[in-house]
Amino acid sequence: MKKLILICVIILSCSWFAHAQKFKAHTVKQGETVESIAKKYQVSVSDIYALNPDAKRKLDLNSVLIIPNAAAISSDATTETKELTGYTSHKVKRKETLYGISKEYNIEIEDIKRHNKRLYSENLRKGDQIRIPKYKTVVSKVAPSNAIKTYKVQPKEGKWRVAYKFGITVAELETLNPGMNEVLQPGDEINVPNTDEEKTIDDNFNYYTVQKSEGYYRLKVKLGLTQEDLEKLNPELKIDGLKEGMVLKVPHNVTVGEVVGQVDETNLTKNLRNLKTKQIAVMLPFRLSRVDTDSVQEAKEMIKRDTRLSVSLDFHTGVLMAVDSAKRLGISTKLKVFDTEDQLAEISKILNSNDFSNYDAVIGPLMANNLDRVARALENDRIPVISPIIKPEHLYSNVFQTIPEPQMLEKAMIQFVKDDALKVNVVIISDHSNREINNRLKSEFPSAKQIFSRKDSKNGRDAFYIMAADLSGAFSNGKNYVFLETANEALVSNVTSMLNGLTNRNQDIVLVSTKLTDAFEGANVSNYHLASLKFHYPSINRSSSSDQQNSFVKSYKSKYGIEPNKFAARGFDLTLDVLLRLASDEDLYKASSNAVETQYTENKFRYSKKLNGGYYNEAIYIVKYTSDLTIEEAKL
Repeated sequence: MKKLILICVIILSCSWFAHAQKFKAHTVKQGETVESIAKKYQVSVSDIYALNPDAKRKLDLNSVLIIPNAAAISSDATTETKELTGYTSHKVKRKETLYGISKEYNIEIEDIKRHNKRLYSENLRKGDQIRIPKYKTVVSKVAPSNAIKTYKVQPKEGKWRVAYKFGITVAELETLNPGMNEVLQPGDEINVPNTDEEKTIDDNFNYYTVQKSEGYYRLKVKLGLTQEDLEKLNPELKIDGLKEGMVLKVPHNVTVGEVVGQVDETNLTKNLRNLKTKQIAVMLPFRLSRVDTDSVQEAKEMIKRDTRLSVSLDFHTGVLMAVDSAKRLGISTKLKVFDTEDQLAEISKILNSNDFSNYDAVIGPLMANNLDRVARALENDRIPVISPIIKPEHLYSNVFQTIPEPQMLEKAMIQFVKDDALKVNVVIISDHSNREINNRLKSEFPSAKQIFSRKDSKNGRDAFYIMAADLSGAFSNGKNYVFLETANEALVSNVTSMLNGLTNRNQDIVLVSTKLTDAFEGANVSNYHLASLKFHYPSINRSSSSDQQNSFVKSYKSKYGIEPNKFAARGFDLTLDVLLRLASDEDLYKASSNAVETQYTENKFRYSKKLNGGYYNEAIYIVKYTSDLTIEEAKL
């Protein structure tokens, strides 16, 4: 018998729960009756039947009953809400704190901040004149039997859509329905708050779920929306304020989850509180059955020929060094490595032969279709599956995509240019196949000059070059950013050569691109030209070397005689990040809020969660060519 566990469900249109819990959950024990339970909680039998009608027919052992608090029973039950009546002016004294002021006026700190919005981003200062809200208490009756109703799930409705429609969080919806399926299906009957004012999902808007510890200042950085902007779209915020898990309506052009501003780097080693042994699985396509271990020379040749084997071995060395580094920090790891043979049949065999329900995380497989198979199998047990190198086919709720989306790279580069206070001019150059990105950049920089590559006069096809006349009057004295968007090597060579000839003492030309294509690394493109133009582009990783005094690079070189390549560095960075996150919180999900950004040898990680899926990394580097032909992280 399915029963509700109703804990502080907040309905935006009628606050019958207010700020106090009006009900308790009771698990039926051997020998108990409805009468004995009613006596225990000092309520009437009819009060229990009102919320648990099935109990009239049969009282099952270990079933859960909803019990109204003695202060909120039958038709005489009441609930209290606050109503704003005015303000008191308060002048801040020396050493006064928000905590002290809240105690003096007997209100919450959040109430003070809500009516003095600058306090979300600024500290309290002596002499500040702030408003102290005054409230009156409104008492209203509540009928427990009508507190909930049954709702039939409609097509295309997931948990967050239903939660938004009834003004509750996804967690509160799950609390109301302890037996609810992980994925809702049309026709499913679930319990929801009993309200006639249902909100509708408008496809002309986007929707964002408030994360743990997020306030209005954090959302301003993250979404680019002020408190006033959010309150216009979500009027309930004026009444209830922000709550973790609530779903907010935001403009359609806002990329939910993406951070617009800077996020401070988090050092997880300072917050290690969960030091239980971590159980980690790593799945890689070694395909060792194809390697003749009796012949060293043949094994070496196989490693050279087989890219996936080579990548797997390099990644694995990084994993092992990360486990060793974590051990020195007090984090023990039980590591199990599986050879997937790069075959779905082998993966199915691994899943059927092993119990992964107690694993803290699974890293891999490398290939998208194989990872998809593992993620689906482990989703119900909520075992995190980390995609280490490529974008997964499906972002299931338990998947962590560690490679940022291409559109995030683009937006990161655009934001970098926008944040440069010294820029005075922007020029956009592209071939015709990249007209779409050229126009997007024009919308971001309205005053920029657009230039497209010339076409062949005979056949009208793109000729992939520009003329000096195309750049006439394009540059101003001072700093000039030039976006070059192309995958054609000839156009890159043509433009970079021409721009180098235009650089002078008064005009500083910086070449940038939203995407590093192979064209920029072609044989006909001069690295000296790219370095002279301080070429900038977004990247998922930065290069490392022993000169950086990085302990991993030094240890790797000492152990293997060479510097680690990008796959070894990624194996180390990703695995160490997973272990540190697991040691800093209860599980990987709770340790991966968007406020946490970590950085290691070559990679950094900051995860956001999709409303209907898993987690994706949105931490991106902007790197540049230097005068000595190396590539380093760019800073404004």
